[in-house]
Amino acid sequence: MSLTGLLIANFTSPERIPTSPQATLWILPLMVAIVVVYKATKLSEIALRKFLKETAGLFLSILVFIVLTALVLHIIAYLISM
Repeated sequence: MSLTGLLIANFTSPERIPTSPQATLWILPLMVAIVVVYKATKLSEIALRKFLKETAGLFLSILVFIVLTALVLHIIAYLISM
């Protein structure tokens, strides 16, 4: 199979990601990509120190929100199943 055929074949079948708790860590690289692109489009002038500081701040705030949301949903599911 040629390289082009192999690349096309990879996009025709979905990536297999398990449903284990460790699989939720795949969200971290996705968040980094989204935060970097978002900040790169929003800042009028990109200075490395300011860019890294704002990117890290946004990444951490999104991460904290996701963790808090997961905890609240876990507590609600626990209370419902009691």
